[in-house]
Amino acid sequence: MSVTAERKTALIKDNATKSGDTGSPEVQIAILTERITNLTEHFKTHKKDNHSRRGLLKMVSLRRQLLDYTRGKNEQRYQDIIKKLGIRR
Repeated sequence: MSVTAERKTALIKDNATKSGDTGSPEVQIAILTERITNLTEHFKTHKKDNHSRRGLLKMVSLRRQLLDYTRGKNEQRYQDIIKKLGIRR
């Protein structure tokens, strides 16, 4: 269910705004999106796993907060990250 180290490194590399960037909203949103996707696949086989479902809802909420923050700071960066990750809004 978690993101592997190699996949996380690739996500950071693809979404970093500059060299050594691991904490920008774009990187955080990309990692959260990967984790949300993995959990969504998990729920297709484990329908009654309500404890993990609560974690999923918290991750979705955190991603929404980061997207709202990005939209408030720079609309173009927001549009770019939405398009790049395929998040529907």
